[in-house]
Amino acid sequence: MLQYISIKGGAEPVDFETAILDGFAADGGLYVPQSLPQVSLAQLKQWKNLSYVELAFEVLSLFIDRSSVSELELKTILQDAYAPFEKQEIIPLHPLKSRSDTFIMELFHGPTISFKDIGLAFLVNLVNFFLARKNQRLSLIVATTGETGPATAYFCAGKSQLDAWVLYPKELITKEQERQMTCLAHPNIHPFAVSNCPRGGDDLDALISKLYADNDFKSQLKLSSVNSINWGRVMMQTVHYFYGYLQVVDTLGEKINVSVPSGGFGNLCAGALAREMGLPIKTLVAANNKNACLDRIFSRGLFSKQALQSTPSSAIDILIPINFWRYLYFKIGADSTLIKTWMDEFETTGSIQFESHIFEKYSAGFLSYSATDEQTLALIKSIYETEQYLLDPHAAVSLAAADTLKEQLGNEKLICLATAHPAKFPKVIQQALADDVLPDQAMHDSIEQAKKLSEKLHLCEYDVVESALRQAMLSNWQFTHGSDKTDQEKSS
Repeated sequence: MLQYISIKGGAEPVDFETAILDGFAADGGLYVPQSLPQVSLAQLKQWKNLSYVELAFEVLSLFIDRSSVSELELKTILQDAYAPFEKQEIIPLHPLKSRSDTFIMELFHGPTISFKDIGLAFLVNLVNFFLARKNQRLSLIVATTGETGPATAYFCAGKSQLDAWVLYPKELITKEQERQMTCLAHPNIHPFAVSNCPRGGDDLDALISKLYADNDFKSQLKLSSVNSINWGRVMMQTVHYFYGYLQVVDTLGEKINVSVPSGGFGNLCAGALAREMGLPIKTLVAANNKNACLDRIFSRGLFSKQALQSTPSSAIDILIPINFWRYLYFKIGADSTLIKTWMDEFETTGSIQFESHIFEKYSAGFLSYSATDEQTLALIKSIYETEQYLLDPHAAVSLAAADTLKEQLGNEKLICLATAHPAKFPKVIQQALADDVLPDQAMHDSIEQAKKLSEKLHLCEYDVVESALRQAMLSNWQFTHGSDKTDQEKSS
C-alpha cells in the first residue's frame, strides 16, 4: 500500500485517506507520497488521446490505492467534479498568433473562473466522499489571496459533511473575488474578511498553522484544510501538465517549456513533480510579480520574507512559497532532517541562504523572472490590440517572464498558464487598456449575477482575528451540533 509521510519526518506514515483528511501532518509538516511514481513514454503514448477526465483517472490512480477509492468511485468523483465546467475539454489551449509555438493554457473555465477550480473540484468532492463514508463532519479552514477562497466556497456550498471557513485580507483582493464568497447563502459557508493584514494572505496562513498546532482546538473543531498544503491539491494539479504536454507535442518524448505565474509554488510544485515523474519538460519558469519570493529562491538561493507589495496580479502577492519545501524534499534525497532544520530556521529568522550545492540541485531546469507592474499592464494591452485576445494579469506575468527569458528557453514549444478569467480584475483591465469601457472578454455572467445578490460575511481587524475566529467557529459548532458542546465550551 502506498503510504504518505511528513517532509519533516516527525509523524508516522499514513494512508491516502488520512493524508487528505488531515491536511497537515501531525508534526506540522506537509504530506508527500513515500516515493513518486514514474511515467514512461509507453504510458504517455497510451494516454495521448484521452480526455481530461480520462487522463486524470490514469494519473491519480498512480497515487491512490484501490483500497482507499475504488476504480468506479474515482471515476464517479471525477465526473461529478468536472461536470460544472464551461468547456468540454476542461482546459483549452489557445495558440498565440504573435509568438510561434506558444500556447496559453486556459485554466479558468470552472465555476469560479480560476485555476483553483481544477484542484478543488476534485479535492472537495473527495473529502466529502470520505466523510460521508465515515459519517463524520469537518471544519475546513483556508486562507486566500483571491482565488482559493471562491473555489473552496463554491464546491463546499451545501455539502452536508463540511463547514468552510474562508479567510481573506479584505483590502488585497478584488470586489469581484470577494463577492464570489460572500454572496453564497449556504449556511455552511463562512467568509471571514480581515482588515489590515501587514503581510496579506501570509499572515492568515500563519494563523491557520497556529490553530493546527493547538491539538485540542483542532480535535474539537475537526479542523482540516484544502489550501495547497493539502496533498490532494498538488496531486490533482499534476494532471494539467500531462494534459497540456499531450495536446501540444508532435512527437512523444520531445521537450517543452512551461511558464507558471506563481507565488505560493503550489501549481508550480505540481509541474516540478510531474517532471520528476518523467514528463518531458525542459524548463519551468517561475514567473513572479515584484514580490519576487520565487525569483530570489531560483536566482540567488535566498528564501526570505520581504515587505508585501500590492500588484495587478494580486493572487500571487505572496511572500512564503510553502510548497517549495515539498519539491525541495524530493530534490535532496528525501532528507527530512534537513527540511525540518531549514523550516525551523526560517520560522525563527525569516531567511535562509541555501548552500551552493543545494541551490544547484533544486534550481536545475528552472528559470525565474520578476515582472514589473508596467510590463504586466503593457503586455495585456499589446496582446489585446494585436490579437484581440485578453490576458488576465497573472497570464500576463507568465508571458512577460517567457518573453524576457526567450533566448535562454530556446525553441521548444512553450505553454504559459492563464490562471484566472480577466472578468475578476476589471480595474486592472481598464488601466491596462486605458479605457473605462470593458471589452466583452472582460465580462462573465457569474460575476455580473453576483452583483445582484446580498452579502454575508464576518468582519474583523487583524489584531483580533485569532480570538474572533475561534469564538465564531466554536459558536457555529455548538449551533450545528446542538447539545454536543466541545470540551473547551464545557470547561468555560
